[in-house]
Amino acid sequence: MRILIAFTVLLLPVACGGSSPKLAEAPPGLAKRLLTTRLKATHVDYRWVACVRVGRTHTHVPITRCNVNFGIDPHIAAYCLLLKDGKLVTNHDDPAIPCRHDDAGWDRTTIVAS
Repeated sequence: MRILIAFTVLLLPVACGGSSPKLAEAPPGLAKRLLTTRLKATHVDYRWVACVRVGRTHTHVPITRCNVNFGIDPHIAAYCLLLKDGKLVTNHDDPAIPCRHDDAGWDRTTIVAS
């Protein structure tokens, strides 16, 4: 009987969906690698990705913003992101992640010639 009760207690969180997802910061270097991997996997044509910390949070987790140059005019799109259960999640996946305009990183511009 004790084994049955213990087994039931262990399975209850799994059956009911478990706890809420674990959110974590994606530092700029990791954010760039993960977003670049996602863009390549979806065969999206882009020129470059630049990521910076923005000083804002989502549910107390620091947000990283990555600007992606899609090369049309040029067309720069912002992706604000963090990790959910260890996986990349952006404001395009979850609109609750705030991604308004800011000047974070404006003073750290690096020009790289290819």
